[in-house]
Amino acid sequence: METQYRPEQIEAEAQAYWAQHNTFKVCEDPSREKFYCLSMFPYPSGRLHMGHVRNYTIGDVISRYQRMLGKNVLQPMGWDAFGLPAENAAIQRGVAPAAWTYDNVAYMKGELQRLGFGYDWSREITTCDPEYYRWEQWFFTKLYEQGLVYRKMSTVNWDPVDQTVLANEQVINGRGWRSDALVEQKEIPQWFIRITDYAEELLNDLDQLDDWPDQVKAMQRNWIGRSEGVELCFDVDGTPLRVYTTRPDTLFGVSYVAVAAAHPLAQQAATDNPALAAFIEQCSHTKTAEADLATMAKLGVDTGLRARHPLTGESVPVWAANFVLMNYGTGAVMAVPAHDERDWEFAQQYGLPIKQVIAPADGSAVDLTRGAMTDKGVLVNSGDFTGLTSDAAFDAIAARLVEQGLGEKKINYRLRDWGVSRQRYWGAPIPMLTLENGDIVPAPADQLPVVLPEDVVMDGVRSPIKADPEWARTEFNGQPALRETDTFDTFMESSWYYARFCSADASTMVDPAAANYWLPVDQYIGGIEHAILHLLYSRFFHKLLRDTGLVDSDEPFKRLLCQGMVLKDGVKMSKSKGNTVDPQSLIDQYGADTVRLFTMFAAPPEQSLEWSDAGVEGANRFIKRLWRLVTENLAPTVALDPAALDDAARALRRKTHETLAKVSDDFGRRQTFNTAIAAVMELINEVARFQPQSAQDHAVVREALENTVLMLAPIVPHLCHVLWQALGHTDAVVDQAWPQHDDSALVKDTIELVVQVNGKVRARIDAPASADQATLEQLARAAPNVQRFLEDVVVRKVIVVPGKLVNIVVSAA
Repeated sequence: METQYRPEQIEAEAQAYWAQHNTFKVCEDPSREKFYCLSMFPYPSGRLHMGHVRNYTIGDVISRYQRMLGKNVLQPMGWDAFGLPAENAAIQRGVAPAAWTYDNVAYMKGELQRLGFGYDWSREITTCDPEYYRWEQWFFTKLYEQGLVYRKMSTVNWDPVDQTVLANEQVINGRGWRSDALVEQKEIPQWFIRITDYAEELLNDLDQLDDWPDQVKAMQRNWIGRSEGVELCFDVDGTPLRVYTTRPDTLFGVSYVAVAAAHPLAQQAATDNPALAAFIEQCSHTKTAEADLATMAKLGVDTGLRARHPLTGESVPVWAANFVLMNYGTGAVMAVPAHDERDWEFAQQYGLPIKQVIAPADGSAVDLTRGAMTDKGVLVNSGDFTGLTSDAAFDAIAARLVEQGLGEKKINYRLRDWGVSRQRYWGAPIPMLTLENGDIVPAPADQLPVVLPEDVVMDGVRSPIKADPEWARTEFNGQPALRETDTFDTFMESSWYYARFCSADASTMVDPAAANYWLPVDQYIGGIEHAILHLLYSRFFHKLLRDTGLVDSDEPFKRLLCQGMVLKDGVKMSKSKGNTVDPQSLIDQYGADTVRLFTMFAAPPEQSLEWSDAGVEGANRFIKRLWRLVTENLAPTVALDPAALDDAARALRRKTHETLAKVSDDFGRRQTFNTAIAAVMELINEVARFQPQSAQDHAVVREALENTVLMLAPIVPHLCHVLWQALGHTDAVVDQAWPQHDDSALVKDTIELVVQVNGKVRARIDAPASADQATLEQLARAAPNVQRFLEDVVVRKVIVVPGKLVNIVVSAA
């Protein structure tokens, strides 16, 4: 064995061994406990960044550890290959998105392999491969047949110059990112999947996910947004205007009603109201993402219409307001400025009445000139309901509205049906056909996959499949038909890839036998930025797969770990900030194991990792130190005999097994790999300080080093592959069982006790671990520094806490 650590040599040797022996290729084995570990697959952007490295190192460490526990471990990898970034890159480089994507996949795969990740590459999937997306096309047609898919008009950002739909991020200050034209809000037909049919189940089943972070579950609950309220009607010149409220207790405080600019009432009123028409036109150039509403200025115009209050009969004005969206709820809201901040802000701006109808339960005063009072309380100025608590008024007012046929209790969800249409090119074509008579039908199975042409030229304006009328032409039952030229939202591909990995070469969407063996995923790893949409859509897709008979389980991911960001100087690493670190250059300089060790040691996995060049160098020094210790202790040793050890050797052996116990808990239950590494480093410090004098001393050192190699094998697998062989083993460390600590080695012959006099520490003594209380008291009294404090006093009491302390209580003689 060479005395110098050469990472490029040992890493190539280990990787060649794994490839030659198909080490990580797995198949279903009902006789063994399975473990499916999955990291969120990457978008093939060209090069790995340190966020990728951290994510995939965590997954690989968990997978290798579970393998050492004897489980049948599946750890696959693939590529989330569709999406707008590829189109933008293709336009900038003058290449087709497909060629750019496949080149990136090849390069990034090589980077992953150099890092030594134990993937079953036989299951690799690329979402832009027609053999992958054909099955989501097939599944979409099945959902259509089940009534879970529909088409409707929906508002989009429209660039009138480029004649294309823009994503929200492509709208900059109200203008198109390429044309600089004022963006319009345009209604076009789009495809939707009825995720709202599963809203209650998606919400309730969060309670099954005990091993998900509470933060993520809370984010999902908020996004689903279940609310109990009342839907009621205001009358506008004989036309019922429906609104939904979760606060019917505030109904008597309504001073105006607000409708969306696109609401039919506003559109109708604008025909002879130039100011309103101008306002509606202005709103048509404003982004309609719900997230924008909280920060935008609240603007509106009086429509001139009046609405009759359902209980008081009072007439209130109807305003068109930019904070009401036609696509959310009924497109109208009842405004109670005294008890809603948004309504208060609008009322202040336009001089509308602010009427208090809720008072604090404690009788304190409310200053409505400073803001709304949004807490619940006791009703005032509310007719028959005055004096009721808000909760009691909810039921009482709802009952009155139901009795008069003007409203009903209703459960609503913030969640909206999933719009899956994208007007971009680089995505899976939506498998629907339009017939000559205007009927729309799903593409038949023999026309699947509907293949996206890959040899195209991007002009940055229109999608190539929209610009080419020939591509859309096809037949259905011998009759002319046109293909849909919209493509799927890329969340479609990432919502079921975990299931395809279970049977990546199956001639069906999912092989149920394989899927039900591997699923649910035992450990899923990815960034918190995917906590809402990706995870929600995946959970929804899994329930659709279940209800189609393809899987048995209710949820796709059993345990979730959201790794923290990688920071440099306190700022997230990103190309735009110019603060990235190239993993490839680090591998070239230090080796993959150093990179892996640093990323696992620098912080707990769920916390942010602060980049440190010194930390990387420190990880490399530790690896070299371990290498040197092993090379210095390669001589064969005698069999270890615990009974023959002296005190020093017994202490080192105890440290080895204490470390084993801690690292096992850190790896398994706690998943705090940084503290596990720290514990191993402490053990190596003890080994380095130990001076073996006998054959049994050398055997204790050998035991410590072998267990160190086993404990570190999931983290620095190349190094440990070579060190294990150097220590005389003919089988590979990757196939070894996880080491178990010896309880008998943890038993201490002596223990340290704190000795106090009247609660103040006066000495620390070593005592036999088996000593009884009388002996411990005797030893404590005999300590020289304790005897000084026992002169000329009376011992009133002696408190002995076995294994911890002796407290002698004294008083003056």
